[in-house]
Amino acid sequence: MAQGVVQDMVAEALAGSLRLAQQRGILKIEQMPVINLEAPKRPEWGDVSCTVAMSLSASERRPPFEIAQIIADHIQDREALFARVDIVRPGFLNLTLKPELWMEVLRHIETQQAEYGHSRLGQGRRVLVEYVSANPTGPLHVGHGRGAAVGQALVRLLRATGHEVVSEYYINDAGRQMKLLGVSVLARYLESCGQTVPFPEDGYQGEYIRAVAARVKVEHGVALLSLPSSDAEQRSKEFAYRELLELIRQDLDTFGITFESWFSEASLLSSGAVEQVLNELRDRDLLFDQDGAQWFRSSAYGDEKDRVVRKQEGEYTYLASDIAYHRDKLRRGFDLLVDVWGADHHGYIPRMQAVVQAYGYPKERLRVVLVQMVNLLRGGRKVEMSKRAGEFITLREVMDEVGADAAKFFFLMRDSSTHLDFDLELAKQQSQENPVYYVQYAHARISSLLRVAASRGIDCPLPSQADLNLLADPDELAIIRKLSVFPVVLEASTVELEPHRMAYYLRELAGLVHPFYNKHRILPPITDLETTPAAQTEPSSTVRLPEAVSPGLTGARLALMWSVQQVVRNGLTVLGVSAPEQM
Repeated sequence: MAQGVVQDMVAEALAGSLRLAQQRGILKIEQMPVINLEAPKRPEWGDVSCTVAMSLSASERRPPFEIAQIIADHIQDREALFARVDIVRPGFLNLTLKPELWMEVLRHIETQQAEYGHSRLGQGRRVLVEYVSANPTGPLHVGHGRGAAVGQALVRLLRATGHEVVSEYYINDAGRQMKLLGVSVLARYLESCGQTVPFPEDGYQGEYIRAVAARVKVEHGVALLSLPSSDAEQRSKEFAYRELLELIRQDLDTFGITFESWFSEASLLSSGAVEQVLNELRDRDLLFDQDGAQWFRSSAYGDEKDRVVRKQEGEYTYLASDIAYHRDKLRRGFDLLVDVWGADHHGYIPRMQAVVQAYGYPKERLRVVLVQMVNLLRGGRKVEMSKRAGEFITLREVMDEVGADAAKFFFLMRDSSTHLDFDLELAKQQSQENPVYYVQYAHARISSLLRVAASRGIDCPLPSQADLNLLADPDELAIIRKLSVFPVVLEASTVELEPHRMAYYLRELAGLVHPFYNKHRILPPITDLETTPAAQTEPSSTVRLPEAVSPGLTGARLALMWSVQQVVRNGLTVLGVSAPEQM
């Protein structure tokens, strides 16, 4: 796991100490341990803490405090790296770094820029991320929106860590729900033609069904009235399917999401792929007949019971299509399958892992990310109903009200496996209480700062051009430390498939930057000669404390702010959220 450029330097220094102690016969160390560093719980305890001495205690048969002392005594270039090395019982190594060491972080950001935080962790492993995959029976709702945001963020995180990723939308265009769509649209079409017909009891409600039926009438006139009911239903279904799938595509496009692949469930049935995989399972004694139905022996791979794949009436279950679909994914040679599902599909995970194992792969080849429901609030009160959809609030309605960026960030700022309260009024506020505004404003505020500096003829150096040793204030060092762990957060977000970690990190970083800007002077005071409108556009702030700022310190702080802006932009980019230059 990445630890950050400075942390990697520290880890290497500690590893070198262990090797030296081993060479001198002071420690036997049969296998070099992994050096993991953590931030101490209290800042006065140092910059980083290490527990490697405690992990070696059993194999070395020595007290961890004694091992920690040996490590401390054998660190090469100790004086150049550390301002203080403390050993705390039972064997913590608490290390305070020389301030100038932290400046390597800013130089590293300058070197890598948009690639800062990226890695080759994935080593080119091929990953298929399937997400959204909503039935084309209506517009996307806010739950689909959350799944879309999570799926896109996972794709971007995986790509940033060296994986080769394909994003895919699985179109559920077969089965009962599609038949019900055709019946619902036909009923509304017949109503528009003056016929009184009972609406299907479990039909699809909402104004969008009436709108689709109206467009059916525009295209076909009254021609469907003369057709057999089955043909009229088929025509209605096909028309509605095309219309609603295009609506889904348009909503996703507005949300900033595209897919490399759209995979049709119906194609699995028409090609005979479903029948083929069931025959394969039968040949391997993993399919059996019972009570007139066909069953998959999923219990052989950890599922709580066997599952029906073909009903007594001869119809395939959803599981049959899903088996064929995941078999197809595996045949395409992906090293990892990531499925983003609604949390109500939690019980479906063991049976799909059983499918993966049935075809000779470890169950870890499939990882499922669950997305919980979204409660829409307005000023703290629940929003109950959509006039357009009838039973749910559409993603389009939310985007129209708060914007795609705000919607996406709100969907991502909590663990996807937990319920999310999404307050529409909060998402529109321009205040620090609005998390997406707070983060985006950090980026825009720095853009404004750099523009003002340029308008006043003040040099805006990059880190390599500034005297970074002037950044000695604890607030400056706190920001640099936070910047240093960006690669760690990016990698952890990817490994755990938890993009909310990045959203949380960006909020924390913004929480350091805004107070710093308000507290510390970055640009020198405006002189009487500098009264142009451009010189007066520096972002507003609270009253600053009196502080002398030399040209060198101004340059160093501008370089620091440039680095912050780069990291904020990199973080927003992997979340699929824009980084505005002005707000």
